[in-house]
Amino acid sequence: MGISHWPEGERPREKLINLGAQALSDAELLAIFLRVGVKGRSAVDLARDLLSEFDGLRPLLDASRETFCQAHGLGDAKYVQLQAALELSRRHLETLLMRGDALNSPHMVRRFLSAHLRDLGHEVFAALFLDSQHRVLRFEKLFTGTLDAAAVYPREVARRALALNAGAVIFAHNHPSGVAEPSDADRRITTRLVDALGLFDIRVLDHFVVGDGEVTSFAERGWLQS
Repeated sequence: MGISHWPEGERPREKLINLGAQALSDAELLAIFLRVGVKGRSAVDLARDLLSEFDGLRPLLDASRETFCQAHGLGDAKYVQLQAALELSRRHLETLLMRGDALNSPHMVRRFLSAHLRDLGHEVFAALFLDSQHRVLRFEKLFTGTLDAAAVYPREVARRALALNAGAVIFAHNHPSGVAEPSDADRRITTRLVDALGLFDIRVLDHFVVGDGEVTSFAERGWLQS
């Protein structure tokens, strides 16, 4: 039976309109994105098949184009739509974050940084540059590669902060391993950055390490000067 013949309260689109997107299961949300099923399978059935095949929603969203398009019922058109939707989500978070004080939105900061860094297959060091009232000026990915003394240059970070007239900075980098525990190298780099930016009265408010579903804060561990 097609979805159009289901009771209205069980149809994903109507359910979303009446109850909100949060009330839908992963399969129902994916079915709305798919729009149609395949012969003998409704969109919800196909969505459940895909979630089973990919072992969950996140692996499906993270799949390469080749892997994604090989799945039954998918293809380049769906891949492009999905990538566009994910980018819209990231930009939406950035817009929300730039509206207010970053320090008053710690959950939003974590979501934003996780959306930009969590799924990268290589290590990236980034910064949220803030004005004197802690409003976001710019988010930039500054360095790529293994985070050590040779990979992150405090002088370049300070130069960029001064160019943006930043009053404070929040740093972040990802651990592709998925483990968000900061290393000794992470702490040494952070100390160097705090010292370098302190020469220009630019405060380092936090340094987040982004893992798989977890984000660790240096400030919360008391590793940064107040």
